[in-house]
Amino acid sequence: MSAVRPPPLHFDTPRLRLFVPGPEHAERLLDYALRNREHLRRWEPRRGPEYWTLGHWRLQLEAVRAEAERGDGYRTAIVSLEDRSGPVLGIANLSQIVRGASQSAVLGYSVDAEHEGLGVMREALAGLVRFGFDVLGLHRVQALHRPENLRSARLLEALGFEREGLARAALYIDGAWRDHVLTALVDPRGLPPPT
Repeated sequence: MSAVRPPPLHFDTPRLRLFVPGPEHAERLLDYALRNREHLRRWEPRRGPEYWTLGHWRLQLEAVRAEAERGDGYRTAIVSLEDRSGPVLGIANLSQIVRGASQSAVLGYSVDAEHEGLGVMREALAGLVRFGFDVLGLHRVQALHRPENLRSARLLEALGFEREGLARAALYIDGAWRDHVLTALVDPRGLPPPT
């Protein structure tokens, strides 16, 4: 990232805190993964046995923190602003950040089964996209969703993402190559990339 300082490792929305977790949060992220194992199975890649271990999460979150500090990605855990030490409610990521003429990133997310349909993800993603535009200096954020994932389709549409096409066999998810709908949101200000 071309900024002098790395971005902050957390920010708040009216009800939520989004923060870049580090190894010290491994137990909380493993708990989220275990609680939502069945809920998220059809939307995520198959996971090997190491994924469900504390050791895996410590190493993973060390890499997540370093990625944010370099400005290459901004992967966040979502918690209640009123109970910041409570359970993780979801995950929201801006990954694959590309600088230069592109100034783009890929949006990814998942929400806890018990918090689905409560507006948590809409609030979190609206905040994360705004953070991407205003703080990270992004111009374009794209997101993929499976055609049958109508919840994601409605969420992205509500956030202003526009459908750009169908990516055939784009990701290996739940044991097969799956088609994904490609959507994107462009910062309407059209600011030039930093020099």
